[in-house]
Amino acid sequence: MTWFMVAVVVVVVAAGLLRWRRPAWYWLTFGVLVATVRVLVRYSSVMDACGLTVPPSRWRLALARVANRPVPESRVPRILRLRPTRTGLVLRLKLRPGQDAFDVSAATDRLRHSFGMYGVTSREVRSGVVEVRMTGYDVLKQVQMPAKVDLAPMRVPVALREDGSVHYRDYRAVPHGLTLGATESGKSVYQRNLVAGLAPMDVALVGIDCKQGVELFPLAHRFSALADNPDTALELLEALVEHMEEVYQLIRAEQRISVAVPDAEIAADIWDLPDDIRPVPVVVLVDEVAELALFASKDEEKRRDRIITALVRLAQLGRAAGIYLEICGQRFGSELGKGITMLRAQLTGRTAHRVNDETSANMAFGDISPDAVLAAIQIPAETRGIAIAGDSTGGWHRIRAPHTSLRQAVNTCNKYADRTPDVPALAAYRPATGSLPSARVPLSKTAPATA
Repeated sequence: MTWFMVAVVVVVVAAGLLRWRRPAWYWLTFGVLVATVRVLVRYSSVMDACGLTVPPSRWRLALARVANRPVPESRVPRILRLRPTRTGLVLRLKLRPGQDAFDVSAATDRLRHSFGMYGVTSREVRSGVVEVRMTGYDVLKQVQMPAKVDLAPMRVPVALREDGSVHYRDYRAVPHGLTLGATESGKSVYQRNLVAGLAPMDVALVGIDCKQGVELFPLAHRFSALADNPDTALELLEALVEHMEEVYQLIRAEQRISVAVPDAEIAADIWDLPDDIRPVPVVVLVDEVAELALFASKDEEKRRDRIITALVRLAQLGRAAGIYLEICGQRFGSELGKGITMLRAQLTGRTAHRVNDETSANMAFGDISPDAVLAAIQIPAETRGIAIAGDSTGGWHRIRAPHTSLRQAVNTCNKYADRTPDVPALAAYRPATGSLPSARVPLSKTAPATA
C-alpha cells in the first residue's frame, strides 16, 4: 500500500509539472484521457444545462402514457464521433429536429466552462451535423506546427489556429490578400513564414520593399525580382502587367475549344494548360503599401497614380494569369488616395495583427464581419504574432504564426535558391545575390578621446 501511494503521488506531481511547464506533453499523456472521460460522463447534463436539448416527440409521449411509464427525458444531440487530437478533442454531433447549428455556436462559452476545456469552437459540416473542436490548452502561447500538413500547389501552412488546426494561405482559393498590423505586431514574422513556405514550390517571388529592402533583400536568393524604391517598383509593376498580357495571349492560343479535342477542358487560366507550357505562377509581396501611395510633389503624384493603377489591374486580372498579390501595411484606408478602396475590394484574404485604433481594424474587416473587428482591437500588445484572419464569407479565426527568425528564413531561401525561376519579363529586376556593400557614410560621429 505504501508503494502504491508513493506511485500515485509521483504521477500526480509529474502531471502537475507537465501541465505547468509543458502543456502539450501533459495533454498527450494525461489530459486527453481525463478530458474524454469528463466529456462522456457530463455530456447529457451539460447539453441539458446549455439548452441544447429538444422535448420528446409526441409519439414517445403517447407511448409512455399508454404503457403507464414515466415521461421520457429531453433528447440531446447524438454523438457521431469523438476523436482526440494533438491539441484537444473533436466532437461530431447529429442535431435533433428543431435544432440549429447556431444554437451550438452560441453555447460554445458555456460548453468550454462545463467541459473544463481551454477553448471551444463549432462549425457546420453539413445539414444537421456540427463539429465541435475543443482545445485542452493554449495552443497559441507557444506555436508548434504539426509534423504532417496537407500540402498542395500554391497552398502554404503559415500559422496555427486557436482550435489547433493549421491555417493555410491558399492562393488558388483566395488569390489576393491584405495583411495589416502595427509596428512590432508580428507582421514581419508572418511574412517570413509565407516566404519560407513558398520557397520550396515552383513559384516566382517578386518583392517590393521601399524600406531600402531591409525586410526582403536578405531573402534575395529566392526572389526573381526585387524593388527597393517607388521608382523601381513602378517599372517592376508595369513589367508584371505586360507579362500578364503575354500569359493571356498564351492561354488564348491554347484554349482547346476546337471540336477536334472534345474531351479536353477549355483553358481559362494557367492551371488548365499542359504542364510543359504552363507559365510559372508569380506571388507579389508588397512590404509597406503606404510608401507606394504617399507623395509630396506633382511628379510623385503621377508616379503614385501609375503604381496604384498597375496594382488594381493586377488584382482584377492577375488570378487567371497566375499572378497573386500579398500586400502588407500598417494602414490601408481611403486617406492613401484614390484607387485604394478599389484595390482593397479585390483583396479577399484579410489578416490583421494588433492595430493602434479601431479604424485600422475596420479597414480590414469592416465590410466582412463586425465580430472580427472587435477581436482585432482586443489583441494585447504583449502577444506579438496573434492575428485575426478572415475572408469575404464572414468567417474569421484567431491565428498565430510560429516564430521564424530572419536567419531561419534566409537559410530556407538559400537552400532553395536553385528553384528560383527565370522570368524573362522580370530579368532586369533580378536582385544581385552577392555580398552587399558596406555603408561608407557613418550614421554617427565618434567623440574624440580625452585625457
